[in-house]
Amino acid sequence: MTRRWDADPAASLVRRLGKSPRELGTTNDESDCPDVWQLDNGDIAVIGRDLTDEYRSRLPEGVHISRGERLVIIPGKTLASAKPDIPDA
Repeated sequence: MTRRWDADPAASLVRRLGKSPRELGTTNDESDCPDVWQLDNGDIAVIGRDLTDEYRSRLPEGVHISRGERLVIIPGKTLASAKPDIPDA
């Protein structure tokens, strides 16, 4: 069975969506940086805390985390700051 979509590991990060972690006050240094980036193929990369194991047993019905997928948490203000950079569907 082939997937309808798969991530392209060769895609490059091309632009940050929203403000930097430093601008948002969500980091104290360069090693703790929740972020949202657009890739050169139009996909989105999210950098955040991997909490897959903590959420796996309490996912709502119909929500699945497949092999190779991780549930990543970012601060709400990180996504809110990216909103102006995200095109409408």
